[in-house]
Amino acid sequence: MKATTFTLALALLALAAVPAMAQQKVKIKTKTESGNAPAPETEAAPQEPAAGTGAGKAGAGTVGRSIAVAQYYEGGQEAMYAFIEQELKYPLMARRNRIQGTCIVSFTLNPDGSMSGVKLVKNIGGGCGEEALRVVRLLKFKQPDYPILTSLPIAFKLGAAGANTAQ
Repeated sequence: MKATTFTLALALLALAAVPAMAQQKVKIKTKTESGNAPAPETEAAPQEPAAGTGAGKAGAGTVGRSIAVAQYYEGGQEAMYAFIEQELKYPLMARRNRIQGTCIVSFTLNPDGSMSGVKLVKNIGGGCGEEALRVVRLLKFKQPDYPILTSLPIAFKLGAAGANTAQ
């Protein structure tokens, strides 16, 4: 009986020590830290807010995010989100129900510049997902060298009355 109690106590003590050991920080030396090779120099590019950001704007919420496929859009990411903001109409049902959030649309950009497999990955409801799909299908891209599978966030944010309403 004493051996069983001792074994059980030892097992509980070991289980209590495992999380404490998992939280310890361990530093691993790499070649750059040991002096064998020079450390690579990295230069952080300044992040500019993308066009189409701000309260009350559909397509907002992309500040500091770089969309990989935007380099194949004429004018870059700022021009792409400016186009999205211009074309996007906030769905009436979403406005009435005060639905806000980000819809994510996934698609493949083909080597000929066309899109295929356009689908909604995240839908916030109220017709926002359908509107995001409609606007993404309007985008025209330059021809990449290889197919690119990507996703594009489209933000819907309520703001001033009458802005971006469906007609």
